[in-house]
Amino acid sequence: MNNEPLKILLADDDESDRTNFSEAFQELDMKTTVNTVNNGEELMEYLTNEGTPLPYLLFLDLNMPRKNGLQCLKEIRSHKKLKDVMVAIYSTSSSQKDIEETFLTGANVYIKKPTDFGILKRVLDKIVKAASLYRAPPFNRDNFLFQA
Repeated sequence: MNNEPLKILLADDDESDRTNFSEAFQELDMKTTVNTVNNGEELMEYLTNEGTPLPYLLFLDLNMPRKNGLQCLKEIRSHKKLKDVMVAIYSTSSSQKDIEETFLTGANVYIKKPTDFGILKRVLDKIVKAASLYRAPPFNRDNFLFQA
């Protein structure tokens, strides 16, 4: 890694989840810049803005108003500029249907949102440090669902 901070982006409509996520990264011993957006429409505007650098890693909530995470994921994977962005689904859902559908649509990893702040920090630390395992095909169904 170079000396630049890693650009992390979270799309989540829950304010407390966004706050906890940002605070967890502040407490981790890694150079990151964390940005957040409140819904899928804001996410797609952010990502497609000409002057905005793409994130190293996008954490994407599934259940958001206006445009949900799955709709965003489909749009990201079909967009020439965005198709290679690493997407970590970050959801309270543990539905097999959601896990399977996001895997087939091209998400890199699926994380069930931790409710404990200490576990959240460990999960984020592990995901960022292991991002290269999830970045390039062939994607592995066995390690798609991240286990804390």
